[in-house]
Amino acid sequence: MSALLHRLPLSRPAWLSPRVARTEVLAGLVVALALIPEAISFSIIAGVDPRVGLFASFTMAVTITFTGGRPAMISAATGAVALVVAPLVREHGLPYLLAAVVLGDVCQVLIGLSGFARLMRFVPRSVMIGFVNALAILIFVAQLPHLVGVPWPVYPMAAAGLALLFLLPRLTTAVPAPLVSIVVLTAVTVLAAIDVPTVGDEGRLPSSLPVLALPDVPLTWETLRTVAPYALGMAFVGLMESLMTAKLVDDLTDTRSDKTRESWGQGVANIVTGLFGGMGGCAMIGQTMINVRSGARTRLSTFLAGVLLLVLVVALGPVVAVIPMGALVAVMVFVSIATFDWHSLRTLHRMPRSETAVMLATVAVVVATSNLAIGVGVGVLVACALFARRVAHLVRVTSTTGPDGSRVYAVHGAMFFASSNDLVHQFDYAGDPDDVVIDLSGAQVWDASTVATLDAVTAKYAARGKRARVVGLEGHSADRYERHSGRLAGAH
Repeated sequence: MSALLHRLPLSRPAWLSPRVARTEVLAGLVVALALIPEAISFSIIAGVDPRVGLFASFTMAVTITFTGGRPAMISAATGAVALVVAPLVREHGLPYLLAAVVLGDVCQVLIGLSGFARLMRFVPRSVMIGFVNALAILIFVAQLPHLVGVPWPVYPMAAAGLALLFLLPRLTTAVPAPLVSIVVLTAVTVLAAIDVPTVGDEGRLPSSLPVLALPDVPLTWETLRTVAPYALGMAFVGLMESLMTAKLVDDLTDTRSDKTRESWGQGVANIVTGLFGGMGGCAMIGQTMINVRSGARTRLSTFLAGVLLLVLVVALGPVVAVIPMGALVAVMVFVSIATFDWHSLRTLHRMPRSETAVMLATVAVVVATSNLAIGVGVGVLVACALFARRVAHLVRVTSTTGPDGSRVYAVHGAMFFASSNDLVHQFDYAGDPDDVVIDLSGAQVWDASTVATLDAVTAKYAARGKRARVVGLEGHSADRYERHSGRLAGAH
């Protein structure tokens, strides 16, 4: 019995230790404070009451704590989702938005369960760097409206906040620098009676808890046709941003997360959000960076970020309302600076031009559209096009004369639609002898387009009364050639 007890996992979870728990609680508090102005701003972008964005941030953060696959990642109302749904709200109102949230995230669950997360392996590193850099730029740009046309004390306040954020970690890391910056600047503003924009100026904070209810829309085919395009847009944008953020946190923390669980977990969280009157959302890179850089590594910080957000805006609304926007702007500017991959600029002259082009294309499209999903999609397409162009020139063809007087063509390289496109022009159909051998022992056949090209080559020789033989194929290449050869007439 004693041996059995010795083997039982009696140690408590890591987050229960006082030091880790303190870090998680403080990080969650900082994130909750940073979520408030963001949720209000995104509500304004979507054209809904600030409470819709705040409720979405609460329900998203709390639900994803249990359903998500990436600990310490923050999910809430986001600008990307707000941009997608804004036209729907303008034309049809809030009930249709809530219906789109629920429908879109049923789709998100199904897409997640189908293995969408596995496609992330096809996102190149240059696209990832472009995503991070563009996101840092967007976070910074989003703060500019709070620095234009404001009273002059806002500027020294933001500067002082940045100084605290950069210098305090050199003295101590016992408490997160963002929390200290917010508390100190708020205290100075209140005690000195400085008239500057505050959180309360951004919109009315809720005074009650969200209520569970179904979207008040007619259950008709016309309703489905109206909300379906926006629902699918939300599903793909949310998944793309969430998975990219999860991958970024994986790299920062040297840990792995369950991307498939994160995919369907985001959908479940959004369904709950829609049923509680929220606008929907996804992972938030800015708040996630605040959380991770504050030292958080567990789900406790995510849960507390949602709970403390609701407590702050409902129970302590008057206190939160006096927080100066300059303090929160300083925190978000600090996050944008920390998020930007400065190393990518220092090594720009050593990177291949194609990878630099992919990164710049991703950044340009994201900044131009304010849509991370579109930018990542364009970046992946540019990377694929440049890759296809590069490997198209990797196929080599050499010719020799065989012992029996035949012409032997040796083909080397990976052959697919791009690289085999010019293969048909590499043979001397008129000048070759009657017996021609095409040796593919050094090549691999990847698609039916290559088989069609080889058929076209042998057909050109046959039209001149000559015989061309394809030899040397093995394994999957041989199977693919035997399965398709002679059956693709007219395909080339």
